[in-house]
Amino acid sequence: MSRVAGVRRCSRTSCNERAVAILSYNYGDQIAQLSPIQGFVEPHTYDLCLRHSQSLKVPLGWKIIINEISDQPVASNEDFNEIANAVRGVLEDDSDAQGSDANLQPELRRRGHLRAL
Repeated sequence: MSRVAGVRRCSRTSCNERAVAILSYNYGDQIAQLSPIQGFVEPHTYDLCLRHSQSLKVPLGWKIIINEISDQPVASNEDFNEIANAVRGVLEDDSDAQGSDANLQPELRRRGHLRAL
């Protein structure tokens, strides 16, 4: 199976499946938590595929909190709003620059990973 850029994979050794859950530990309270995968990577967490998230075992005496996990990651409205706001910000910057510029050549502006002409 080939790796696809931008798709997070399961952290378990020799597993190449797409991750659908994040596993985190709170050692002080002896709690393990499984949450749906997010668009950003948090430190000290593990990405798990559906199979490994369903077969998770925790140490004796620990509690496990399992939030609803589906086999298909779902983009939230928050993700779409962030993208839309980033695009609006780049377009507003471009329109301000064009209004004060007499130069008719389009300028390539870069903001983070987004580009606007």
